Amino acid sequence: MSIITRFDPWRNKLCTCPPKYTINPYTGCSHSCLYCYATSYIKRNKSTPKRDLLSRLIRDINKIKPNLPIDMSLSSDPYPPEEREIRLTRKVLEIILPLGFKVQITTKSDLYVLDIDLISSYNVAVSETITTLDNSLARKLEINAPSPINRLRALETLKANNVPFSVRIDPIIPFLNDEEEELRELVRTVARIGARHIVTSTYKARPNNFRRLINAFPELEKKLHKLYYPKGKMKFGYAYLPISLRKKLLFPIIDEAKKLNITYATCREGLVEKDFFRTPSCDSTHLIPEKVPIKTIKTLVTLEEFLK
Repeated sequence: MSIITRFDPWRNKLCTCPPKYTINPYTGCSHSCLYCYATSYIKRNKSTPKRDLLSRLIRDINKIKPNLPIDMSLSSDPYPPEEREIRLTRKVLEIILPLGFKVQITTKSDLYVLDIDLISSYNVAVSETITTLDNSLARKLEINAPSPINRLRALETLKANNVPFSVRIDPIIPFLNDEEEELRELVRTVARIGARHIVTSTYKARPNNFRRLINAFPELEKKLHKLYYPKGKMKFGYAYLPISLRKKLLFPIIDEAKKLNITYATCREGLVEKDFFRTPSCDSTHLIPEKVPIKTIKTLVTLEEFLK
């Protein structure tokens, strides 16, 4: 398969995601987040539609197991600024949703509200990333992504249309978005809107994203370098914080979620004990509703025929 692929995070043994597929309508990502992990292989380019995406998608549909969810997207955001004009993600949804596939939209955009008619009618949940409520800090970290306030407004639209959603508070970066009360307030804010699940993790350093961070925040270079390289530990190509510090940074988020009685998980931290992991699925795919049944596809000759 060339467009829909089995999710395999580079055989990372710390990944606790259930079996699922992933599809990325775009390559590159115009949001240009400083901490982005995917730039090590998709480069830091603007979002570009994948070549012959829809015809390749049609071919792949016949090959996938209908019982597994599809997560879009896990490398390149499915709702970059370009989606407002290109509408490629919508075209993908128009193909796969009426067939009854379960879909999770993973994004840090608010543009999915343009597709609320589709999202609210089929088997869809949304996983929205919000790293901070501080608009100024967010603008520095997530250069071209919508502001936190706009993402919160988009979540309100999901709530109003009965679309289940989770929030990723990810990554937590020492000295930047790690203030305890601000993290607790972020959890309380999204829970008030209707978030049913929280996923969180600490920042893992790779040479290219670490360089971007210290270029943007040169005053933190010595502090961050000391934490990640002399004191940290290399795992699967990433420099991790010491485990005691990871637990300390993530505890306010997990503890607040627990108080509010919503499920929670950490992402690729190796923290699977009950204090840090209470949920049917870490990635929130368990929230995807079953509004329409899966349909059997016998033959698909051309994309044009399928879309009639």
